[in-house]
Amino acid sequence: MEPRPRIGVYICHCGTNIAATVDVEAVTEFAATLPGVAVARNYTYMCSEPGQALIKEDARRLGLNRVVVASCSPRMHEPTFRAASQEGGVNPYRFEMANIREQCSWVHHDRHEATEKAKALVYAAVMKAARLEPLEEREAPVTPGALVIGGGVAGMVAALDIADAGFPVHLVEQSDHLGGRVAELYRTFPDLEPVAEWLPALVDRVQRHPNITVYLNARVTHIAGFVGNFEATVEPHPSPAASGGTPSPLLTKGQERGGGSGAAAGGRVRVGAVVIATGYNVFDPRLKPEFGYGVYPQVVTTLELERRLASGDLAVDGKTPKDVVFIKCVGSRDQQLGRPYCSRVCCMITAKQAQLVRQALPDARVTVFYMDVRTFGKRGEEFYDEARRAGVRYRRGNVSEIYRRGDRVVVRVEDTLLGRTLEHEADLVVLAVGMEPRPEAADIAALLKLPRSADGFFLEAHPKLRPVDTAVDGVFLAGCCQAPKDIPDTVAQAKAAAASALIPLMRGVVPMEAATAVVDPELCAGCGMCVEVCPFGAPALDPFWGVSRVNAVLCKGCGACAVTCPSKAIRLQHFTPDQILAQVEALVGW
Repeated sequence: MEPRPRIGVYICHCGTNIAATVDVEAVTEFAATLPGVAVARNYTYMCSEPGQALIKEDARRLGLNRVVVASCSPRMHEPTFRAASQEGGVNPYRFEMANIREQCSWVHHDRHEATEKAKALVYAAVMKAARLEPLEEREAPVTPGALVIGGGVAGMVAALDIADAGFPVHLVEQSDHLGGRVAELYRTFPDLEPVAEWLPALVDRVQRHPNITVYLNARVTHIAGFVGNFEATVEPHPSPAASGGTPSPLLTKGQERGGGSGAAAGGRVRVGAVVIATGYNVFDPRLKPEFGYGVYPQVVTTLELERRLASGDLAVDGKTPKDVVFIKCVGSRDQQLGRPYCSRVCCMITAKQAQLVRQALPDARVTVFYMDVRTFGKRGEEFYDEARRAGVRYRRGNVSEIYRRGDRVVVRVEDTLLGRTLEHEADLVVLAVGMEPRPEAADIAALLKLPRSADGFFLEAHPKLRPVDTAVDGVFLAGCCQAPKDIPDTVAQAKAAAASALIPLMRGVVPMEAATAVVDPELCAGCGMCVEVCPFGAPALDPFWGVSRVNAVLCKGCGACAVTCPSKAIRLQHFTPDQILAQVEALVGW
């Protein structure tokens, strides 16, 4: 016979986040009167070691078989409290959490009303906890190896870290070269270091590594499976150069081998983890026709200026520029174009190129028109100061249009400090174009069912606690496919993604979520509606029996299939109708 519930309830002060609005002592006293509650306590920080120790000690000493913690969002500390409950001898799936911070103290000002609401939330959690069933966690074996999609700096760094740990890596790059966008740069900020001094060596390390197989002119067309057991199809893909796209990069030295194992695209690879490092595209300034890009030869982008600086030829129509203008935030911080975000690197790229232009053309006048100056990163502010000391003039203003006057162009700009419109003649205008997601990101997102943010970049699982993870276990993000960033941050995130990918590879097994959907084959009609609605591809129709089966490794317990099933054949463990209705009745009857 199932033992009667013995529930421990623990109320967190969260410093003053909860205690400033909620009477924690009153909630604790109330919780002690609820049916099945054996003990009720409160503590300043329940997530701290002493707070967790309270749960463990009470569970052992009082024989608790269920635990309720009323504190912050379950997304923040549910794993922490589940682990503490388990160490105390309580099944981790007999733990329930009440959110009295985000859903209570942070959204209310009246202390009495906030306290009453906190009591109601605790009551509902206790009612559900009394009906929770013990679930068993399982493990699945891991295929040793990783797939890295994208051969830029992020992809190469992630591939090297995983390969150096002793695991095989399949690195897939759709172009005919490694290096990505960085291969098209001349020098980097803030040290003005030539890219040619370090990027070819990085490419060479990747191509020579015995554990890395490089696929150039290739793309991933299919991915199936789950964390620890992915299967991907790699097929040939015409390079941009072959299809008339992006010109060849500045750096191609040492890239003729085409793969550490001489691999050709075409076939299936099996891996345990996937790293997405598909990079970014630069904004097409033709979408802002008022700037005359593609019409006037005097108007170029920062990427085009990189090539000119590398070649040492800054002439326009055979003439050396005497007046050079930089326009920042082209394709960034633009609500009308649907790009409200800052691309983060444009200010530093402008400062870098302005200094290089001053060095190449010491007699030329260099002016930067800007909305704001955001010198992000280490030594950023100092680098900006160096540009101004070098004679670069910064003027705060919004550029409205560029038009031609003789063999020069005129930049019409509103000076937002002086409050007046001015016209500035120039021989060369450089548009500091921002970053945007690559169009291939949509294909990768569809293959892996990855969510993307409103701006089109891949969405991380949590911006603070899981910045390189995705909603799909075993799939990690590296570099500018997640958001605009500079090279140091790209490398840091790539190394973080590699470290995260190595966790399941090193362990050899992955835990399987126990709170998953299960199908009653006696009730299932085989309609397939659950297959259509599942965002993770967990349900599938059994070809022999004609009923739905749920892959427990893929299932995230979202419940979409359970609410869709017309036969009510799907039951979501840990969120059964009995448990949910008990919570509802507690809240309605409050």
